[in-house]
Amino acid sequence: MLNRLLLGALALLALTVPAFAHLDPNEHGSFLAGLSHPLFGLDHILAMVAVGLWAALIGGRAIWAVPLAFVLTMIAGFGLALIGAPLPFVEPAILASVVVLGLVVALAMPVPVWAGVTLAGFFAVFHGHAHGGELGSAELASFGAGFAISTAVLHAAGVGLGLGVGGLFANRAKRAMTRSLGALTALAGVWLALGN
Repeated sequence: MLNRLLLGALALLALTVPAFAHLDPNEHGSFLAGLSHPLFGLDHILAMVAVGLWAALIGGRAIWAVPLAFVLTMIAGFGLALIGAPLPFVEPAILASVVVLGLVVALAMPVPVWAGVTLAGFFAVFHGHAHGGELGSAELASFGAGFAISTAVLHAAGVGLGLGVGGLFANRAKRAMTRSLGALTALAGVWLALGN
């Protein structure tokens, strides 16, 4: 069963292509443009769900601290972009975040909460800077609130997957399934990097 599930996930991933269009804030409003912004890039989705998966694997306070650190640091990165502070290697760092976060899930790296917060926060700066660089005509606060909420929902989905898989599988199989999702995330990150 696990092999079929993994093959199905790989087939689905192979058929997907990243979307490069975003909602127009003039037509849909700044909040909806911000809310949808992280959802239009496979790299953003994978990294943010991986943060939640990793937080679930670490457990304890990490379940809320790691995603919260990502969201808050992402907002700081957004602010850096808004004031025109240059940040080198934004896109490569975002792609690296998919690979690295996928790998830490795949390896089920047992780290202290502060280490999870630090790694998530490091990559979040780049994600936030990218969002800020694509603000366009959107209203700052509404757009920022939208993408922060969307990011938190993606993190919650990852935590839910990481914790919820336990209802479908025994503890050992749950961990293996979560780690498999991490491996698929890392492979998808490599695929995205090679495609760019």
